[in-house]
Amino acid sequence: MSDDEEDGPIEEIEGDSVPTTKIAKKTKVRGILSLFMWNQVLVIASLFLAMMGVQTITAEDTSLSGIAVSAFLLILAIGLLITSADFFVEGAKGIARRAGIAEVIIGLTIVSLGTSLPEILISSQAAWEAYLNPCQVGATDCATDFALGNIYGSILVQITLILGIVVIIRPMKVKPAWIQRDGAMMFLAVLLLSMLILVDGDLNRLEGGLLCLIYVLYMTYLIQHREEIRNEEFEVIEEIRSESGMELNWTGASYLVMLIAGLALAMFASARVVDSAAGIAIELGVPSAVVGTTLSAIGTSVPELAVAILAARRSTGVAVGTLIGSNITDPLLSVGIAAMVNPIELTNQSLFNQLIMPSTLFCTALALVFMWTDFKFNRQEGCILIGCYLIFLALLYGAI
Repeated sequence: MSDDEEDGPIEEIEGDSVPTTKIAKKTKVRGILSLFMWNQVLVIASLFLAMMGVQTITAEDTSLSGIAVSAFLLILAIGLLITSADFFVEGAKGIARRAGIAEVIIGLTIVSLGTSLPEILISSQAAWEAYLNPCQVGATDCATDFALGNIYGSILVQITLILGIVVIIRPMKVKPAWIQRDGAMMFLAVLLLSMLILVDGDLNRLEGGLLCLIYVLYMTYLIQHREEIRNEEFEVIEEIRSESGMELNWTGASYLVMLIAGLALAMFASARVVDSAAGIAIELGVPSAVVGTTLSAIGTSVPELAVAILAARRSTGVAVGTLIGSNITDPLLSVGIAAMVNPIELTNQSLFNQLIMPSTLFCTALALVFMWTDFKFNRQEGCILIGCYLIFLALLYGAI
């Protein structure tokens, strides 16, 4: 047996009942050299090189620039952002395990934040852009509009389009506890964010800190009640990630490389997303909030769609919990961090106040009503949710 192969220990799983055991098997601990041959690393490298190639070509030949190039760069940037964010999460999970942190704590924190990391980085990057280049008084568009549009758009996409697709694939039951705890928290988070913005048209650093504090308190509550929620939701999600090839045994140095490289690439990709979206907005002559609410929001919601569809096949309800959890993180943590980076001031208040905010609140409430009526989602309700999103797109098109 080589040095990097060892017999896996028999691992006890603590729970409310008598501990069970996993069958011991041989595992191979992979080092940094193996990391560079991993399929996910090759995908990340390909996306990065493609982005750099397109940027180099367009810089040398300005005649090639335009909406098609900006859209192509946006697709590449979102792909790099999603894969590198997952790379970062994998490294963080590995380091946490080696530090002896319980699996359920990792699931409640790192895993639950993982699918929302693209929204967090994009919103923070847009706020940073606004900090470096402050919006002019009387301007009709600003980077902070894109940041907020991406958050509201992500919530709307997930609670209508993605949830509708998942329900059409497989109708599912919903646990009453999820509605009372997570569903109510999701609606209150969106409502609180909207009220803070409607009061004076902006979100300052103090209000951003308040949103982050509420999120920390919510996470603390989940951790304190981890035994009640870990048996189904996070265990299924962890199994899905393992089956998809994401769960491998690496050395500590490899996990550290994942952590640093994943975060650096994700930050780089988020900056490119903001730049490409701004280019599309300029070329089309539409507010950046529209691009953030549609193209960027749909792109950054791909991880939630993938996890939700796979979860729906394994457990009738975990998919709903996954989407609800992400829609708590976005209006609290994502926007809160962005507001602390730079206060968010809306320049296109009419679009947000008259369409984007009301649509998000209405669709969130409608989804909760569907859950509450008989604690299940059927295909007809899934079609209604998808229809709501299509109506929103039509209204958005009419507004611009």
